[in-house]
Amino acid sequence: MEEKIQKMAEWIVGSKTIVVFVGAGLSTESGIPDFRSPGGLWDKYDPEDFYFQNFLSSETARQKYWQMATEMYESMKDAAPNPGHFAVAELERLDKLDCLITQNIDGLHFKAGNSEEKVLELHGTAMHVTCLSCMRRYERGDIQARIAKGDKAPRCDACGGLLKPATISFGQSMPERETMEAYRRSQTCDLFIVIGSSLVVQPAALMPVAAKEGGAKLVIINRDETTYDHLADLIVNDSAGPTMAAVLEKVKILLGPGQSLP
Repeated sequence: MEEKIQKMAEWIVGSKTIVVFVGAGLSTESGIPDFRSPGGLWDKYDPEDFYFQNFLSSETARQKYWQMATEMYESMKDAAPNPGHFAVAELERLDKLDCLITQNIDGLHFKAGNSEEKVLELHGTAMHVTCLSCMRRYERGDIQARIAKGDKAPRCDACGGLLKPATISFGQSMPERETMEAYRRSQTCDLFIVIGSSLVVQPAALMPVAAKEGGAKLVIINRDETTYDHLADLIVNDSAGPTMAAVLEKVKILLGPGQSLP
């Protein structure tokens, strides 16, 4: 394990273009459930009930969606970043992060200190709500306050359009700009680090493949095996937070004085 930590740190220091790809496994270490795992939200609800087309066409479906989305939001709104989030933010501070691609919707990378310029949220964010007609953006807490007062399927104050959390639902197109940019960054990086993802959700999970095809080294940090372990140059089957914290300590030593972690 120590050898792997050292090697990863050396690769980070020696790389010019690092992409970090983050999945639900990092957020679970902050107490946010993995909704796809046994006992998760999709054991309680049927995902087919929440297809985007149903949301558009049925008031009943919209009310049921907001009930589910409220439960999901409550599980993450007060969550705090863990050492893994802070380690990725530290990579940016050290000017060693080209891009952070995240499948998570909890906004914890921003709480940890990453800038919007560096983060691509492939599945959107639960921290905001968007009008599907005029695209006006609302703070999530403001809309949840309306729901708490009995508004079961809120609409836009400006145009009366449908309001929906700014996340990507089943059957809803991936955000084109973020997806294309994520592929571009993956193809041109020289080190691609996967943190807390089993790499099964497509098309996002193909990005490490694009990185390898572009000549990058591939590191996978995940508790369990992943779909693309056979492509990896280095695998750490352990918790993301402690692993990344240990790696950053080594990076700090390699970079020399004045590079202490926050």
